[in-house]
Amino acid sequence: MNLERDNALLAEEAGEGVLLLTMNRPAQRNAIDIPLLDAMNAAFDAFVQNDRWRVGVLTGAKPAFCAGLDLKTFSAPDAPRHAVTALIRRVPHLGKPMIAAVEGAAYTGGLELALGCDFILASEDARFADTHAKIGALSGSGMGSRLPHAVGARFARQMMLSCQPIDAATALRVGLVNELLPAGEVLPRALEIAKAIAAHDPELLRMAKSVIDRGTETTLAEALAIETETLRQRNAMGGMTWSSAASAG
Repeated sequence: MNLERDNALLAEEAGEGVLLLTMNRPAQRNAIDIPLLDAMNAAFDAFVQNDRWRVGVLTGAKPAFCAGLDLKTFSAPDAPRHAVTALIRRVPHLGKPMIAAVEGAAYTGGLELALGCDFILASEDARFADTHAKIGALSGSGMGSRLPHAVGARFARQMMLSCQPIDAATALRVGLVNELLPAGEVLPRALEIAKAIAAHDPELLRMAKSVIDRGTETTLAEALAIETETLRQRNAMGGMTWSSAASAG
């Protein structure tokens, strides 16, 4: 079933419980302009509010994932760049898993979108870069916090200060991406994982994701306390199934 909201963003059901979002400005390498910004916010609203959707996959129409902001729109002094910041900051807090399927360039704001997702799958032709310094800007959307968290402070400095892109093999080596796949195989693999996730109890997924998200922002002792408290909350909701049948698969 096609759920297309806008030509700039294609939304469709890609399996039971799986929402596929495709940024669709290929001639502009899927750079974010106002129509795409509005369409993504509307799609995120639907994703969060509709229990039908358990997992999302975010990708871009070839040849790129997302080249960041459309500077024709957002370079003006009064441009609503704060709205893009708000959009990108939404991604880690959607409350449901979101997978980034990256082919081609994921630059600057596009990299921040991918970093906000729960994990990234990339094609062998993928490229990643932060060009904020090159265009005379400073990120407010999480590049300076999420990138070091993903790749370590030293490598984040190299990317953010040099503005030089890294290839997919390097991205895999430094821990930016989870899997590296041949061109054309990234989206099928992302959907395969999404369908596996969607088969599980959505409330359990939400709580497990919350433990990881909150735990990575704290010390180990605090993370263990979060995990213990979350388990207490889950047990209070009723016993977990601990199904032996599930373990056989």
